[in-house]
Amino acid sequence: MKNPDSQPSVAEPVTERAYRSPAGIAGGVLLLVMAVWLGSDAVINGDARTRWLAVGALLFLVPLVVAFTLRPAVYADENRLRVRNPFRVITLPWASVSGVRAHYSSEVFTEGGDKYQLWAIPVSIRARKKASRRPSGRKSIGVFGPVAEEPGVRKAPGDQSLDEIRALAEERADKPASQGAPSVRWAWEIVVPVVVGAVLVGVVLVVG
Repeated sequence: MKNPDSQPSVAEPVTERAYRSPAGIAGGVLLLVMAVWLGSDAVINGDARTRWLAVGALLFLVPLVVAFTLRPAVYADENRLRVRNPFRVITLPWASVSGVRAHYSSEVFTEGGDKYQLWAIPVSIRARKKASRRPSGRKSIGVFGPVAEEPGVRKAPGDQSLDEIRALAEERADKPASQGAPSVRWAWEIVVPVVVGAVLVGVVLVVG
């Protein structure tokens, strides 16, 4: 009979939570539709100079709209926090996270003293005020339905997301798979088209 200890261990599945801004995505889609509509009309019906200006403007504006609306996201799994901001991707193993804060913007701090904004989790003062006016609680069920409610405090969606991230950081910081240093990667797929579009618009305006 085989020894159970000799059997290869099965890796624990790592789940990933994604945090994004629905309002930002909706606004980004609307802006992209408008930009493509106006830009394509200029390319089709404009003269040569107008067409080049439209192409340059689209190369400049479309990546920027994507960067600030559709791209931002925060991914949290059992080992690390991955922050996808407009122009950078920051990977933070949980051991490197020293704190998470929401004041005028959502921010994550590292043990080395660095600070990164969480663009995908906006801070809404209006949502906080709305949540504070609606206390939450759990209702106990009696024979004839709900009869009592336990007092509680309802939080804005952004604050709830930060609470989840903070809890993961505290729970997973000591795990071996959560060790390591932060890493930052620039989003060249956004930066390069923006620069090319700006240069093209500048050349067309100078040359006339």
